[in-house]
Amino acid sequence: MGRKAIQIFGHARYSYGRGFWDEFCGTSQKGAISWVSVDEGDVVEQISISDRRMPKFRPPFKPGETLEYENNTYTVSEVEQAECIALRGQVDEELQVGETYDFANATGEDNRLLSGEFWGAGSMWFQGRWFDPFGIKIQQT
Repeated sequence: MGRKAIQIFGHARYSYGRGFWDEFCGTSQKGAISWVSVDEGDVVEQISISDRRMPKFRPPFKPGETLEYENNTYTVSEVEQAECIALRGQVDEELQVGETYDFANATGEDNRLLSGEFWGAGSMWFQGRWFDPFGIKIQQT
């Protein structure tokens, strides 16, 4: 993906009512863990935001709403509920088939993405970047 190679070791599939998307968990050459999401041909790499940098935003979110985070403006583009429908390999968090959570995606300048996942009192946030799917090379090992 660009100048970065990611070794994939896990795969999760999520349903969101009108379709599904796939997420691949892997590591970079430097050992950083990231998730590569593929949804209808769109590809984004996301990295978990640490607790100390975690955004304070909480649902409910509305499409078109703006979020300011680390000197960047993001516009909420999607608000849905997801259900994990399949898992294989290894992932860096505890996931179970059948579990659900709410999520919001917000897009920013320079192909940036800010994505939040919410369940009960818990939440996780990710920062990411969209990639041109035609610029991605897949190598089998």
